Amino acid sequence: MENQYITVAYKLYAIEDGKREMLEEAPAAHPFQFISGMGYTLDRFEKEICQLSKGDHFAFTIPCAEAYGEREEENVHTVSKAMFTRPDGQFDSENIYPGNIIMLNDQEGNRFYANVGEITADKVVLDLNHPHAGKDLTFEGQIIEMRPATNEEITRLATSMCGSGCGGGCEGCGGDQDDEDCCGGGCGHCH
Repeated sequence: MENQYITVAYKLYAIEDGKREMLEEAPAAHPFQFISGMGYTLDRFEKEICQLSKGDHFAFTIPCAEAYGEREEENVHTVSKAMFTRPDGQFDSENIYPGNIIMLNDQEGNRFYANVGEITADKVVLDLNHPHAGKDLTFEGQIIEMRPATNEEITRLATSMCGSGCGGGCEGCGGDQDDEDCCGGGCGHCH
């Protein structure tokens, strides 16, 4: 079922060290939104959801290998703190702090995310692994909407995916779902 506009309310859990931990939630008031067949979500997430119908409840687990794979220690880098100096010469502590996810560019201009780890007097640890790497992911929730996507919705999502929009949900771009400037793409982090 390609080009279906789908919204889901869910809770996302991971099992670590035998304990179930809630990682995130998309409540019915602010559901995760996507269009099937556009590569916006994890393949397995989309496959599980597309087998259902509007109003259906779901609970399924995506194994680590089909989600974000194992954590790779070679994706953890220690860089000079000077990389994050503002024009006034001060360290950018407003944006660079442990646990914050930041956008970086490589030498070819490719954009990617990094999770800020430990910060010392002269170094910053950056983790390029996805925050959910190494985890089996359990989704529990309900299908709020499932219908054919409009051309406008497809265009809006395609624009946000190519870098012209925020690529995140309304919280990410500061808009609200009724705001024409909001991409309405849901959280965009783990699907």
